[in-house]
Amino acid sequence: MAKKRKVEEEGGIDLTPMLDVVFIMLIFFIVTASFIKETGIEINRPDATTAEQKYKSNILIAISDNNEIWIDKSRIDERQVRNRIEQLRAENPKGGIVVQADDKASIETLTLVVDAARDLGVTDVAVATEKN
Repeated sequence: MAKKRKVEEEGGIDLTPMLDVVFIMLIFFIVTASFIKETGIEINRPDATTAEQKYKSNILIAISDNNEIWIDKSRIDERQVRNRIEQLRAENPKGGIVVQADDKASIETLTLVVDAARDLGVTDVAVATEKN
């Protein structure tokens, strides 16, 4: 009887190595996944012939065609732009700022956002465009 139990135990499948591999793959995909940041609205970017791609931009600010300012999928007032940029810069001081202004947005609103960033000492400020 003891011999029969020993044979049954040896015939089982050990799932531990497979679970280890699956767990390691899960960690790999979580670490290497790139998360896309969005501003919360769709805009039509202006065309530019000298457009360059930026890779390290952590703060995205959108300006809609009716001059609404959006940061992190929420609309903010013009008076809150500076405070919101300051909060986001505290979270990531080395990140740059990209302003996605609609081609119908006023230059005054764009200037307000860029000036708020520059007043806080941010030197890496760019305006998103479509390359011709």
